[in-house]
Amino acid sequence: MLMPTTRYGVASSVYTPLQETIAAALAALRQRQAEDGHWCFEFEADCTIPAEYILLMHYMDDIDVLLQSKIAVYLRRHQAEHGGWALYHGGQFDMSASVKVYYALKLAGDSPAAGHMRRARAAILAHGGAERANVFTRITLALFRQVPWRAVPFIPVEMLLLPRWFPMHINKVASWSRTVMVPLFILCSLKAQAKNPSGIGIAELFCQPPFEIHDYFACARKGIVARVFLAMDRLGRALEPFLPGALRRLAIRRAEAWFIARLNGVHGVNGIFPAMVNAHEALALLGYADDHPYRQQTRQALQNLLIERGEEAYCQPCVSPIWDTCWALRALLEITPEPENDALAAMRWLLERQITDAPGDWQESRPDLPGGGWAFQYENSYYPDLDDTAAVAWTLHLAGRSEDRQALERAADWLVGMQSRDGGFGAYDVDNTHYYLNEIPFADHKALLDPPTADVSARVLTFLAALNRPQDRPAIQRLVRYLLNQQEKNGSWFGRWGSNYIYGTWSVLISFAELCDTALQPAMDRATAWLSSVQQADGGWGESNDSYLDPGLAGQGQSSTAAHTAWACLALMAAGDRDSDALRRGIQWLQEHQGEDGEWHDPWFNAPGFPRVFYITYHGYKLYFPLWALSRYQNLHPSA
Repeated sequence: MLMPTTRYGVASSVYTPLQETIAAALAALRQRQAEDGHWCFEFEADCTIPAEYILLMHYMDDIDVLLQSKIAVYLRRHQAEHGGWALYHGGQFDMSASVKVYYALKLAGDSPAAGHMRRARAAILAHGGAERANVFTRITLALFRQVPWRAVPFIPVEMLLLPRWFPMHINKVASWSRTVMVPLFILCSLKAQAKNPSGIGIAELFCQPPFEIHDYFACARKGIVARVFLAMDRLGRALEPFLPGALRRLAIRRAEAWFIARLNGVHGVNGIFPAMVNAHEALALLGYADDHPYRQQTRQALQNLLIERGEEAYCQPCVSPIWDTCWALRALLEITPEPENDALAAMRWLLERQITDAPGDWQESRPDLPGGGWAFQYENSYYPDLDDTAAVAWTLHLAGRSEDRQALERAADWLVGMQSRDGGFGAYDVDNTHYYLNEIPFADHKALLDPPTADVSARVLTFLAALNRPQDRPAIQRLVRYLLNQQEKNGSWFGRWGSNYIYGTWSVLISFAELCDTALQPAMDRATAWLSSVQQADGGWGESNDSYLDPGLAGQGQSSTAAHTAWACLALMAAGDRDSDALRRGIQWLQEHQGEDGEWHDPWFNAPGFPRVFYITYHGYKLYFPLWALSRYQNLHPSA
């Protein structure tokens, strides 16, 4: 046992400097634990989501003036030097984020003549105007009557009636796409209109009058497949007036039933802001009264995402309690392998949230597979995800309690049943690899799908290897082959759900360590050599989200952060490193950069929601991963 609880109250002079750092971080982590045993850190994205919350209030004419003013303060504070708003701290100008934030601030009462608004408008016009915004932004502008409906893709609600064999079917796209799209089909098919009580518009953000622009998809004509889909889009739009009214009514009823079944109470459709907003607006459009239980649920689900602090407020895109609790528990188990009260409370909380027999979209592809997964949010029974499931199950397995075995067996059975044909694992779905769908006009964000990725696959391997069931060996062998094939030439692995190659490399090396297979050591050595090569001069590691745009920036591009440094140190130790210069310097960096409150603080975003279009900072990553890394190093060096 690294640091028995009987020592926590002893004066810090009995600790070594490393133990002092660990004790301070542990105290900070415990202070953030809820009474029922779980953790939920802030989950902060770029300014698009807070801006959309203001837009939502004006769409519905349900405006909380005080909240709006607080969000506006937050939005103004995040304006970048280039005049607009970026998708992550230190990032480049982003057109869509800047258009939405400008519109939100104008709705909130900011004068277009104000200095910050003039700078934003100049930046937007210099980059081609609001007509260059992405599809989701243009849909918002169409709802507010700022652009014609021809500016958005043709997405008729009748798409829900298409047979499964059809190239475009709702079950061929990712879970997040489905839950966003279905209520959006209703809004677009009925050409919903925002109430917008102030009547405010943003015509000044366009280089050309928006209703005189006839081709909003000129930039989308890249490749034969994209051109074919654009032709189909135009054909469908031309034929829409001839669709039977009865067919549309049937499709609307089908879409309505589909998303209502997935409302998920006060936790929201799929637990994600865009799906919640679309469902909330669709319910109003379909005539549900303001006091209807469904409307009350969707309103509360959205309000639950708000973070208010003093004069500021912002809206989270989601909440992450399962994920945060899992990794906080993993750090605790590194300190005290036999669970103590705080760890036991976290374990109970997690076990109570395993999803077993509830209906879920994953059953569309695996109808005979029993459940056993965990979601990301407090509740999301339709959408357990493989990453959370594997991470939670592995962490619970480490505690070594026999009473948890049944839950772990169910989790393992479910995970193995969700393996894709190439041996890897996606986040929510099996074989979600219909890549041609990323070429439809609606998918200009290129994030419509949920294919297997190295980081999720590595998490599954970590758990299956640790559980070591004979029946899982074929799945493990296929999974190892997949991961070896995914290794980059420089020795790293891509990180789909964390930034970026440092995260992916950490994920895979942790999984390979569980296998204890010497045949994997050459691949591990290549990875650690790469990690050492990208270590910064100050001893830490940091990687910009620009690496999603330019792989040449892998492992580089920004100053060191606690999360990246912790991942790199954990990866080195997983690969067998005990005391290299790179590892010692990384541990020293973590010790030197801890704040007085026991935590680590930096402004950098550490994960993509969708690479290139949406990024996040998990606030918990700056505490539980450094604590885990330092504690792991302490266990390798008891006298340190």
